[in-house]
Amino acid sequence: MTTTIDLYYDPYDREIDADPYPIYRRLREEAPVYYNEQYDFYAVSRFDDVQRGLVDRETYSSARGSVLEFIKANIEMPPGVVIFEDQPQHTVHRGLLSRVFTPKKMNALEPKVREFCAQALDPLVGAGRFDFVADLGAQMPMRVIGMLLGVPEEFQEAARDRANANLRTEAGQPMDTTAENMMNGEFFGQFIDWRAEHPSDDIMTELLNVEFEDETGNIRRLRRDELLIYISVVSGAGNETTTRLIGWTGKVLAEHPDQRRELVADPSLIPAAIEELLRYEPPAPHVARYVTRDVEYYGRRIPEGSVMMMLVGAANRDHRQFPPDGDVFDIRREPRQHLTFSVGTHYCLGSALARLEGRIALEEILKRFPEWDIDLSECKLSPTSTVRGWDTMPAVIG
Repeated sequence: MTTTIDLYYDPYDREIDADPYPIYRRLREEAPVYYNEQYDFYAVSRFDDVQRGLVDRETYSSARGSVLEFIKANIEMPPGVVIFEDQPQHTVHRGLLSRVFTPKKMNALEPKVREFCAQALDPLVGAGRFDFVADLGAQMPMRVIGMLLGVPEEFQEAARDRANANLRTEAGQPMDTTAENMMNGEFFGQFIDWRAEHPSDDIMTELLNVEFEDETGNIRRLRRDELLIYISVVSGAGNETTTRLIGWTGKVLAEHPDQRRELVADPSLIPAAIEELLRYEPPAPHVARYVTRDVEYYGRRIPEGSVMMMLVGAANRDHRQFPPDGDVFDIRREPRQHLTFSVGTHYCLGSALARLEGRIALEEILKRFPEWDIDLSECKLSPTSTVRGWDTMPAVIG
C-alpha cells in the first residue's frame, strides 16, 4: 500500500487548489479520514462518508457555520443565515425561503433568464473572443437574483461585488472573519425601506410581509435585522456559485470538444451535461461541520469539538458511486446522486434555479458559439477558500 507520509491536503494551498483531484484520489484510497495538524481539522473524502456526515445533523452541527474559518473563530451567527443553522431555527427560516424558491416559480423565470443571456451574448457575435465569466457568468446570475430580490438594476452590480468580496482571501490565507468584513446587510437596508412603502412582486416584499410561527411558538413577522441577513445570504448564494458553474462549463467543454459537438447536434443532452458539470467541478468543493460528540472512522476517533471537512469535490469523483472512473467527464454517464447541492435538511434551496440558469446559458452559448478554445494563459482562478472557480475564462471562438 502506498505510504501516506507525503500526503498533504490544505484548502488554502493555491497549488493544490489549481487541481485538487490527484490529492482527492489519494485521500479516498490512502487516508479516508485525514487530519491536518496545521489548521486542526479532519476530512472525509469517500462518497458514503461525506453523504452520511451531511445528513447526520446530531453529530455534525451547522450552528457554528459551514466554513472552517467561522467554526475556528467561534463566531455567534446572526439569525437568518440558513446554511449556518441547526433545528429548530433552521426549519423555521428555511420554510420561509422555500416558499419563494419552488421549482415551479423558478421554471417560470426561463424567458427572463434567456433574455438576460441574449443581452450579454448578442453583442459578442463576430468578435472572435468571449469570456465565459466576465461576459456572461458574472452578468446573467446577477440580473436574475437582483430581479428576484427586488434590487434596482443600477445597484445589482454593487450587490454582486459586495457579496463576492466577502469570500475573497489573500494567497494561501484563511478568510477574514471579522465582523467588518462579513457584515454586508445594511447595503440592502435602503431597498428594504423602499419596498416597505412600495411593495412589488419580489422576494423582498414577500419576506417583509410574511407572518410565521418562530421556534418559540410566537406568530410574527421578520425583524429588520433578520430580513437584512436573509437578503444578504440570498444575494451572495444566487451570484457566486452559478457564476463559477458557467466558468467551468467553458473550460471543461473546451477540453472535451467531441462531447461539446454532441450537445450542438442534440441539445436534449444539455440538462444531463449540466448535471455532469455540477458533479465533475462542484463550485463549492467542501463544507465544514462542528463535531458535537466523539465519532469513529476507520478505527480513528474524532473527538468532540473537532472540525470535520466534508470533501464534496472528492466524494463526487469516488468510483464507488460513479463507476468505473469518477475522474472521467461523460455527459452520457448513468444518472446517480452527486453532492454538489448537499443532501438532507441543508439541500440547496437554489438548486432548481442553478440548473435552470446553467442549462439556458449553455443552450444560448452553443447557438452562437458552437466551437471555442480556452486561452489558459489569461485564465485566473478566483481566490476564495469556500468556492472554487474562475474570475476570468476567456475563449477564442472558432
